[in-house]
Amino acid sequence: MPSGSVNGGSGKKSGAKSAKAISAAAKKSGGGRGLPKQRQIPWMVIGGVVAVVALIAVIAVSIIPKYQDQQKLAAWTPSESNQDPSTALEGIVTVDYPAGQHIEAPQRVAYDRTPPFGGPHDSIWATCTGVVYPEAIRTENAVHSLEHGAVWITYNPDLVDAAGVETLSAKVDGKSYTMMSPYPGQASPISLQSWGHQLAVDSADDERIDQFISALRQNRYTYPEVGASCATIPGSYDPANPPPFDPSAPGPDAVPMTGGTVDPAEVQTDMQAPAGS
Repeated sequence: MPSGSVNGGSGKKSGAKSAKAISAAAKKSGGGRGLPKQRQIPWMVIGGVVAVVALIAVIAVSIIPKYQDQQKLAAWTPSESNQDPSTALEGIVTVDYPAGQHIEAPQRVAYDRTPPFGGPHDSIWATCTGVVYPEAIRTENAVHSLEHGAVWITYNPDLVDAAGVETLSAKVDGKSYTMMSPYPGQASPISLQSWGHQLAVDSADDERIDQFISALRQNRYTYPEVGASCATIPGSYDPANPPPFDPSAPGPDAVPMTGGTVDPAEVQTDMQAPAGS
């Protein structure tokens, strides 16, 4: 047998092995097309992760500012050790007024402050369950509400624009033991009243407004009739049509700041009114 035939057979076997190796390598690398096999991108998983991250961001944006605001106001919350935090407010005015001095409509009081924040007042209180009065209201009714622990925000309609009124309204609307109304002719653009306390500010964005409310709304250490109601007295006071504001100066027959009558029955009725009304 010629020696060449042996070598030829060996060459064929080597060529077959090489072909098998090339074929196997081609399969591992993505087939015979010479392109690597592409991995599928898990779009559903990625979309879910993005949605969760977005939700967390929305919650954070919503909650964190509120938490920060609460932390800022914590120092203005009354406590046994800090019974009247409002005394730290720049510009606060305080007067010690006797309580329970009542008058009857149409009597007026010769108040010593404008707007008033204490002294004799009508025996019927103005509804103070977070009411934003669009028109000025009778001061003698409003002062009685302060005796019940309410905060009364007033503004001069000639000095506060619509945006300012809207900002103030958001602080009052629906919030128990607060009320708000225009007060034509008051010297400052905005004034805040609670029993025996007053603060005048120039802007609805002044941080002292929230601090005043936090410190004095239903602060049991600073108002006389703790637990008294702010709810409407049926048949006696209509918050949709309240007694109107009288811009004229009180006449000589006005009740002085030292006047008024104390009716124990009326005071007792106030004290028995449901808290939180």
